[in-house]
Amino acid sequence: MDRSWMKLSRVSNAYQNGVQTFLNFAFQNASQENMILCLCKKCGNIYWHFREVVYEHLIVDGFIRGYKKWIFHGECTSSGTSSTINPTYPDTDYHQYVRQDDMEDMLRDAFNMRSHGEQSFPPDFIISEDCNIGGNVFCETGTSAPNEEPNEEAAKFYNLLNEMNEELYEGSKYLKLSFCIRLFHLKCLGGWTGNSFTMLLEFLREMFPFAKIPQSCQDMKRLIKDLGLGYDKIHSCPNDCMLYRGDKKNKQSCHVCGKSCWMNSNTEDVNTDEGGAQLRKKPVKVLRYFPLIPRLQRLFMSSKTAESMTWHNDQRTDDGLLRHPADSLAWKSFDSKFPSFASDPRNVRLGLAADGFNPFKIMSTSYSTWPVVLVPYNLPPWICMKQSSFILSMIIPGEKGPGNDIDIYLQPLIEELKQLWSGVETYDVLRKENFNLRAALLWTINDFPAYANLSGWSTKGRYACPCCAA
Repeated sequence: MDRSWMKLSRVSNAYQNGVQTFLNFAFQNASQENMILCLCKKCGNIYWHFREVVYEHLIVDGFIRGYKKWIFHGECTSSGTSSTINPTYPDTDYHQYVRQDDMEDMLRDAFNMRSHGEQSFPPDFIISEDCNIGGNVFCETGTSAPNEEPNEEAAKFYNLLNEMNEELYEGSKYLKLSFCIRLFHLKCLGGWTGNSFTMLLEFLREMFPFAKIPQSCQDMKRLIKDLGLGYDKIHSCPNDCMLYRGDKKNKQSCHVCGKSCWMNSNTEDVNTDEGGAQLRKKPVKVLRYFPLIPRLQRLFMSSKTAESMTWHNDQRTDDGLLRHPADSLAWKSFDSKFPSFASDPRNVRLGLAADGFNPFKIMSTSYSTWPVVLVPYNLPPWICMKQSSFILSMIIPGEKGPGNDIDIYLQPLIEELKQLWSGVETYDVLRKENFNLRAALLWTINDFPAYANLSGWSTKGRYACPCCAA
């Protein structure tokens, strides 16, 4: 197919006719519910849109650079030649790729394994040449065995990636994992109890005995938790005095203010998964904490993200211009002060962002949730500030913000940062070796009131500006 029109002016008739020809081809071979992946510069083959929207984007923004073989729009490359895929056969390679559940993209987001245009797979496999990308048909590489075996955590992660390809039943276009996550999502949206959900699973297993359906709600929760989508629930004092963790985990009241961590009235637990309804205590305030170390380790378990994590050292242009945080004086000053940390470019530099917002979008409602987000600045500038690269560290609840007591909630994160300063064993898929991963928090991103809470410096009064006061 002639593609010379792609280099013409976007206001020319030839370009607009070429776009219409492309859309005819793409919607004939690759449409899903009258939508295709938009390949404009802004959408970048990530977002699905209708024909009119894709046409407008291609006229206004143009095609994404480097996308010459339309593998996401019905064209497959094999043995150096291009051929269109017959849309009349449901089992063609492309239709296996365009899974309606889009589970591959969801898992890449969850695991921070966004490949930004390329595919990420376990270290001992490559994609076969039959373009079965979404189906994850792997072929053994002809390369020699790795120099070093992955550590226990990395090996577990790769096993999970392999297991996610298990079909719900033979010939199904859906994966078992897709079924579990979608059904569990419905449970959360509908507020189903654990018992009712287990009964639904039993009914489905009775009606579809050939399908690989979990036996109970607990089994499904265990599957999702093993994939690393979980978090730690930590009870906290309603007055933000302490967290009930460590040796204080079993305490019933705050050792500072004496306030109980439980609500006054017991609530009936109708969401229990074993037995009938039970009475249980409901905590006043619960911190959701997402462990940082496994998320950083997974960045090095994907060959694409592992390569990007050393971009600041291997591929950055060092000409004195400020293009990346690595060009800043703060970064260079830190490297000169801690040369042992700077000696390994895989060590992670982090930024921390925190602020409060009203989750219910009703300004008259007095409620302030504080998310704490970490940004890995080792990545290239066009990747590190994308939402898929952000690492959610914790969600601090409350009818009001934590204020100066935010340090109470930051305790789990600070402990992990101290551990990361000493180093944790991590498997590098590119070098096929285990190394000592270290991380450091270089700076925070926040407005002035939040700056006061995080730093302890008063941003009010005569000495409000810390730079002037210094």
